[in-house]
Amino acid sequence: MPVIIKGKKFYRTAEVCQMVGISRSTLFRWLRKGTFEDVEKVDRRGWRLFTKKDIKRLTVEANKVRPNISRGRIKGESENQPE
Repeated sequence: MPVIIKGKKFYRTAEVCQMVGISRSTLFRWLRKGTFEDVEKVDRRGWRLFTKKDIKRLTVEANKVRPNISRGRIKGESENQPE
């Protein structure tokens, strides 16, 4: 449930992770690694307060698709063979 502070709506970590479809562990890992830039606001306890803009940024990050660079070729497989 969002919290209203000075007329502005904020969301807390657990509900944002649920909305975006990631675990809290994933969010905290992304924050540690710098994959996702931390939010600007925290409450008096130091808990993160997410805005709609933060949620949109997190959704974009959660839905990124990248090539699997760790997938190696099978020994003897030609570069020209279809996959």
